[in-house]
Amino acid sequence: MTGTTGLAEQLPDVASLLRTLDAEDYLADPPLGTALFLAARMGQPLLIEGEPGVGKTEAAKALAGAIGTPLIRLQCYEGLTSAEALYEWNYPRQLLAIRLAEARHETPREADLFGPDYLLARPLLAAIEHPGPRPAVLLIDEVDRGDDEFEAFLFELLAESAVTIPELGTRRAKFPPVVVLTSNRTRDLHDALKRRCLYHWIDYPGAGRVAEIIRRRVPGAAAPLAGQVANGVARLRELDLAKPPGVAEAISWTAALHMLGAEKLDEQSAEQTAGAVLKYSEDLQAARETGFGALVTGDG
Repeated sequence: MTGTTGLAEQLPDVASLLRTLDAEDYLADPPLGTALFLAARMGQPLLIEGEPGVGKTEAAKALAGAIGTPLIRLQCYEGLTSAEALYEWNYPRQLLAIRLAEARHETPREADLFGPDYLLARPLLAAIEHPGPRPAVLLIDEVDRGDDEFEAFLFELLAESAVTIPELGTRRAKFPPVVVLTSNRTRDLHDALKRRCLYHWIDYPGAGRVAEIIRRRVPGAAAPLAGQVANGVARLRELDLAKPPGVAEAISWTAALHMLGAEKLDEQSAEQTAGAVLKYSEDLQAARETGFGALVTGDG
């Protein structure tokens, strides 16, 4: 817990964190603010689940900004190995050292070639070795894309905040990172990992909150657009879409409309910029069949 005690003064309560997140232009509701606060202060990993585009990754970024510490991100993918996530050796530099030694008619020792100078830290090791004075925020993004073997390794690492490098020994975190895991629920995570974590589900926010987020992220857009786009996105989610739009798509849609000089969202501008909010051909077809006019009715 060494790394979390230093946050007591900076994050005395949930309300202070919510204010700081707001200053980072991330609008969190009290339940999410509470989950982030507990993750930071208790030193317990937080698993955030929700549909794509609802702000899971942004929550971790905003938390790092609120703490005033680096965000270290590990993007998970199918086939990700513990070695790729943890560290690797700088083979080109090792090879150069061997050639230089040979030029001097010397034989380099293995211990010299596998020392700290040749170690390349990947996100997990970088988070463990973060020098402080506040813990880094380690974002393990889309953990559901990894496989069972990686998930088991991750569980062990999170439990110990330490890792053993055969050539160098055990590295233990002086400032254990604040860990945020995100999942789109493409597969179920193991119960053991879930038990290790705090949990929070981020749902699609209401149109009013989406409009407020849009105003922050696209401040130059015409005044009516935020509410109109927020309502339009809500109507799109009522359709049977392969990929319902989230907050990220609402921001992108507004930015596209603003770039084209649109002062309001109407049928023509909505159809013209549909590719900013709908990302599958069948979803575009569903919107056309419904009629873009029906989707943008009202001024928000």
